Amino acid sequence: MVILQLIGGLVLLLVGGEALVRGSVAVATRLGVSKLFIGLTLVGFGTSMPELVASLQGALAGYPGVAIGNIVGSNIANVLLILGITSVILPIAVNREAFQRDGAVLVLSSLILLGVILTGYLSRPAGFILIALLLSYTLFSYWSERKAGKAAAQIYEAEADQASYPNLSIWWGLAIFAVGVVGIVIGASLLVSSSVEIAHHFGVSDAVIGLTLVAIGTSLPELVTSAIAAVRGHAEVAFGNIVGSNIFNIFGIGGVTALVVPIPVPSEIAQVDIWVMVGTVVLMAIACITGWRVSRREGVFFLCCYVAYMAFQLMPGLRAAVGIV
Repeated sequence: MVILQLIGGLVLLLVGGEALVRGSVAVATRLGVSKLFIGLTLVGFGTSMPELVASLQGALAGYPGVAIGNIVGSNIANVLLILGITSVILPIAVNREAFQRDGAVLVLSSLILLGVILTGYLSRPAGFILIALLLSYTLFSYWSERKAGKAAAQIYEAEADQASYPNLSIWWGLAIFAVGVVGIVIGASLLVSSSVEIAHHFGVSDAVIGLTLVAIGTSLPELVTSAIAAVRGHAEVAFGNIVGSNIFNIFGIGGVTALVVPIPVPSEIAQVDIWVMVGTVVLMAIACITGWRVSRREGVFFLCCYVAYMAFQLMPGLRAAVGIV
């Protein structure tokens, strides 16, 4: 029964995440919202809604490891797993101008989250700061792209095109959006509850299950969106979606979770996993600036790193060897 709940939760998150993005984009398009703004906010942030709901539900249920582990684990999965798969399907040409800004923000946001986690507590003041930074980044990005008409704006507009149903009415868009919200809420609830039960059955911590099973499950919308973009020959759209999603995971999900339910940080995440997350961002930056592309070889390397990270998480002997229970 628990396995069926887990599978059902994953399916609902995938379908709900897709419906939420498609519905909201359809409504925004009908209302005359620019493709730039849609790509910058609704698409990038919409695919992170499963992470937000799962982290909130984990925090409200008293499982801080699930809440924080989902944020950190999703960012690791976005780079090593999703970027890895995407670049294996189609090598990614990185827009230098876009990455110099958004990549720098991703590195900065990762370092900020590192600092917050090392304090040992995700507090409301930290939540206010993270939300303020998210709003500042979003407004600055929209203003700079709209004013200058830079190449990065084309990536955001392409994200909007990929997620749009041009002939969908506002009412159908609202209906699809509502279905997406319901699917995400129910799917996240099923995923969190079944994952925690599985963790207790196998004697692993809530943090481990948040970093692995919950993180992968909530990253399914990004995985599907990125893989489809790569198959269609638009891997640069997938790359922009991954970077935007990681920034939102830190500023948005971390900020909202801290505002709603301040929670302690599990020591194992502070000791190991946050450093792995920062390391994945550094790896991605190196891959991007060496030739301004992510090759298939680098994608395979990312995937191998993710397999090694999963093995470390799920094999108690390996964790015990470095003093992590």
